Amino acid sequence: AALSELAQVLAAAGTALPDLAALTSAGPALAARLYALDPAAAVELPAAVLSQPIETGTTRYRLCLGSIADLAEADRLMAAAQARSIALPRALPAAAAAALLEIEARRAPLLAERARRVRELEALAARHHLAGLLGGFRFLEWLVGHVPRLPATEHFAYVTGWTRDLDGARLEAALAAAGLPHLLHFPDRPRTLEPPIVLANPALLRPFETVVRLLGTPGAGEADPTPLVAVIAPLLFGFMFGDVGQGLVLLTLGLALRRRWPALALLVPGGLAASVFGLLFGCVFAREDLLAPLWQRPLAQPLTMLGISVGFGVLVLLGGFALDALQHAWRGEARRWWALRGGLVALYLGLVATPFRREALLVAAAGVVWSLAGAALLARDPLAAGRAAGELAESVLQLLVNTISFARVGAFALAHAGLSFAVVGLAAAAGGGLGGLAVLALGNLLILLIEGLVVGIQTARLVLFEFFIRFLKAEGRPFRPLPLPGTSPFKESP
Repeated sequence: AALSELAQVLAAAGTALPDLAALTSAGPALAARLYALDPAAAVELPAAVLSQPIETGTTRYRLCLGSIADLAEADRLMAAAQARSIALPRALPAAAAAALLEIEARRAPLLAERARRVRELEALAARHHLAGLLGGFRFLEWLVGHVPRLPATEHFAYVTGWTRDLDGARLEAALAAAGLPHLLHFPDRPRTLEPPIVLANPALLRPFETVVRLLGTPGAGEADPTPLVAVIAPLLFGFMFGDVGQGLVLLTLGLALRRRWPALALLVPGGLAASVFGLLFGCVFAREDLLAPLWQRPLAQPLTMLGISVGFGVLVLLGGFALDALQHAWRGEARRWWALRGGLVALYLGLVATPFRREALLVAAAGVVWSLAGAALLARDPLAAGRAAGELAESVLQLLVNTISFARVGAFALAHAGLSFAVVGLAAAAGGGLGGLAVLALGNLLILLIEGLVVGIQTARLVLFEFFIRFLKAEGRPFRPLPLPGTSPFKESP
């Protein structure tokens, strides 16, 4: 700043200045000063001090030369007049034009250094949330200055907590509608507290949040698997419980009871999926003689049913790996995932594809090398590959077991078809008329109650213990809204 101001003085004075090099090198008895003072200020300097006035339009300057003692008295007089002393840098050229070039050359590195320091300060301000802190101080200043003047009554209250009303519009409208004087403030969350989690899903998907909450609430850095569960769970349930009539019964029960017992809303998509698969299997209330299958009869192709269920399981497990990779990317740990998990996925795909193409063994072998090398490189320790080998073997064995466990989906589909066949057989043995209809109705009721419950449990088990364990730790804290007076604690509030 001093160099910039000196450049303005030199430009205004032109060639009228004395030799600056001689002035700045004066001594030890003599010294030079440059003062900036208000144009209206009047200062009487000691008679022995030589001075030259310089005008720049907005500021008046005085260039002074005198003895050390006389300039000390001049400093005192100028300070009394609130004048500033501007440092004269040494080794300036004698000519004003050359001095200006020298000043500019000296300013350039200082400006670069200043810009660097400003960037550092801005980074510090962002890291420590300086803008938010200053805003908080201003708010406190306003609060101290205004709140004591608010009318105080026995109804004055201070309420703090978490809200899903991020802009305060719903809270503002509710308070205004109640005619309550109020002040809303949304500060940053305390650093020592983790915010509660709100799962934001469309109304059609919210029933599947019940399945997610069986394991817990996803953390802030975890993906909400509800949309995928909304696809996976009905497909699993419908495949195992394929019957048009029984599916429509479940759908009707879900629509009728979902308001009283919200968890039963899951019967709506489950029943719809069961009806769709019933059309594919050609089964209506356990009977296969009323409708031609759009695809196949389960008992006619048992191996196909088992194979499809295992293939679907492979897709579910790969979906879990994909969500795990996404979460690592959110946390800035994508490199770690590819080093440790990428090879495992390649190994798994190779082993799954080997029964169909032997060349897939090469992919599996590459996955082993990938995993061991990735562990060693990530740990920067060759011995880490040995430790990773044991973990890799355990993970692969677990994956294969999880994959085979999806065969139960096809097994339950076959069991449902077999049970339906048995019920129809018993109804036929009971003869026609009311007796056969009663046996058929009772058999369908037993299938709905017993097998429907078992299939539902198996669906939840496969989702929880085969799919969720790949990526979901569920360490989040659920948001529990404060209910409005006179409302149910389960009704959503801001």
